[in-house]
Amino acid sequence: RALLFRSGKKQKESLYPASTMNQFGGRPGIIVLREGTDTSQGKPQLISNINACQAVADAVKTTLGPRGMDKLIYDGRQVTISNDGATIMRLLEIAHPAAKTLVDISMSQDAEVGDGTTSVVLLAGEILKQLKPFVEEGVHPQIIMKNVRDAGRLAVQKVLDLAVPSSEANRDEMLLKCASTALNSKLIASHQDLFAPMVVDAVKMLHEAGNLEELKNLVAIKKIPGGDVRSSFLVQGVAFKKTFSYAGFEQMTKKFTNPKILLLNVELELKSEKENAEVRIEDPEQYQSIVDAEWQVIYDKLDACVACGANIVLSKLPIGDLATQYFADKGLFCAGRVEDGDLRRVAKATGGSIQTSTNGIFDGVLGTCGVFEERQVGDERFNVFTECTKSLTSTLVLRGGSEQFIAESERSIHDALMVVKRSIQSKAVVAGGGAVEMEVSKYLREHALTIEGKGQLIVIAFAKALEIIPRQLCDNAGFDSTDILSALRRKHFRDEDGKWYGVDIANGDICDTYDAGVWEPSDNKSNSLAAAAEAACVILSIDETVINPRSQDPGAHHSGMMPGMDGQKPSNMMGNALDFVNSQKGGSRSGNLGNGVSYMKGRGGG
Repeated sequence: RALLFRSGKKQKESLYPASTMNQFGGRPGIIVLREGTDTSQGKPQLISNINACQAVADAVKTTLGPRGMDKLIYDGRQVTISNDGATIMRLLEIAHPAAKTLVDISMSQDAEVGDGTTSVVLLAGEILKQLKPFVEEGVHPQIIMKNVRDAGRLAVQKVLDLAVPSSEANRDEMLLKCASTALNSKLIASHQDLFAPMVVDAVKMLHEAGNLEELKNLVAIKKIPGGDVRSSFLVQGVAFKKTFSYAGFEQMTKKFTNPKILLLNVELELKSEKENAEVRIEDPEQYQSIVDAEWQVIYDKLDACVACGANIVLSKLPIGDLATQYFADKGLFCAGRVEDGDLRRVAKATGGSIQTSTNGIFDGVLGTCGVFEERQVGDERFNVFTECTKSLTSTLVLRGGSEQFIAESERSIHDALMVVKRSIQSKAVVAGGGAVEMEVSKYLREHALTIEGKGQLIVIAFAKALEIIPRQLCDNAGFDSTDILSALRRKHFRDEDGKWYGVDIANGDICDTYDAGVWEPSDNKSNSLAAAAEAACVILSIDETVINPRSQDPGAHHSGMMPGMDGQKPSNMMGNALDFVNSQKGGSRSGNLGNGVSYMKGRGGG
C-alpha cells in the first residue's frame, strides 16, 4: 500500500528501493489521496465524533419538557422561534458528517411519532457520553456496540411490558390526555383545553372512516394572523381562503344548502391563438368566424357546467372574468386557482370526482355537502363546506398575534395530531415525566448483574444514560436535579408501586405521573430508545473519515491532475518517479506513463 494508517496518524511507505528514495530526496513518488484531503482514523476520530454529537445534544437540551426554553433561529431570510426538536435540528444546518446522524433520527422520530424529537437526540448524545470512557480506555467498539444493541432491545421490551392497554370505554380519555401531554411543552400549553379536544375530534373522524394513514392529507391547518389565539376553531369539513376573483364575483350567491359541487381541472378562460399560429383567409368575414369559434368553445364549456345541475364550480386552473360573470348570471358560485390539496380534500369530503373535461358530466361525479358558505375570518374570507356526506376531512383554523406564534402553533398541532394517531394505533400508553426512563434504567441495572465481563459495565452505562430525561426536566425547570433523581431512584428501587413515579414539574418534587394524567403512547418511548441505541451504534462503528476537498480547478476533478498543474507535465520529482517505473518495465524514460499504467485519482476524485 502507498499509505499506511497506524494509531490514527497518517504514515507513508514507499514502494521503491532505498536508492530510489534517496534519488527523490527521501519522499515517495506515488500520491494516493488528492492534496488537501483531510483524513483521520482510529480512537481520536471516534472520540471526535462523540464530542460532536454531544455538542449537538447540548444545543437542544434546554428545550425539553414543559419548562423548556425556546430557540430563535435566523437563516438570513426569516426568523423561527421554536422548541420543537426536529425543527431546530433541521434549521441548525449541522456540517459535521457524523453529527448529522442525530438530525436523521430526530426527523425519523418526527415522521413516525410526531413527539419526542428532543428526547431521542438527548438519549443518543448521553449514551455516547457514558460510553466515551470505554473508548478512551481501549475497549473495542464492536464489544461496546454488541452490548448497546442488547441493552436497547431489552429497554424496548421493558417499555412494551410496562405499557397499559386502553379499552374502548376509556379511549376518549386516553386520547385527550395524550394530546394534552404533547401540547404541554409547547408555546400553546396554556390553551391545551381548547386545542386538545379539536385534535382528538379531527383524528377520531378519520379513524372511524378507516383513513387514519392519510392524516397529513386530510387534516388541513390554515393560519390567519391577527385576533386572539382562542378564536381558533375546527371545521368538520373543508375550509380554504377565497381565491383570486374577477369582476362579477360579488354578485354570486355566497350560501347554499345541499348544493351540487362540480370539481374541475379545466381552464375556463377565453384563450386566443398562439402568437406563432398562422391562419390564411381570403375574406374579412372569415376572420370573424374564427373569433366566433373561439367564443363558442368557452361557451360550450360553460353551458356544460350549468347543464349538469351544479351549484358550485371549483377548478384547479383559472376561471376567467367571462366565466365568472356567466356563472353569476346563472346563480352559481365559482372559484378558480384552488390549491391542489384543498381540491382533493373537497373531493374526499363531498364524494365528488375531479374532472379533466366538461364533456359527459353526470350526477355520479358531482359532490354534495349540507351547507356551503363564504365566511369572514379576521381580514380573510373563507369558503367553508360543512355537514359533508363523508366525514373524512377536517380543517383547523389558527389565529394569533404574530406569524412566528402561529407557525409554532401549527408545529405544535402537527405533533399533537401525530401523537393521537399513534395512540389509536398502539392502543397502549405509558406515563411521562421521566417515569418510564427511571423504571427501564432500574431494570437494566438489575439485568447487568447477570452479565459477566465488560458487558456488565456497558449495560450499566446505558442504564445511567437514560436518567438524562428526568435530570434535564429538573434542570430546565430550575429544580435541584440531584435531590429529585435520588428520590426517584429510591422510590423505583424500594416501592413496588413506584414504577410510575416521575418529576413533578408543578411542585418541584416527585409524583405518580400516571395518576397525574401525563400519558404518552408506548410507541413514542419504544421508538425513541430503539432509534437512540441504533444511532449510538452507527457513530461507534465509524473508525475513519475522509473529507475530499473541492478542486479549485474544475478540469482537475475529471482529468485526475493535482490542482495547479493546468495540463502541464508532471514535476521533476513526479517525472523521475514515472521514469523509474517505466524503465523497470522496459518503457521509455519520457516522463509519460508506461503501458497499462494510468494516473491514480484520489479517493472521491473520480
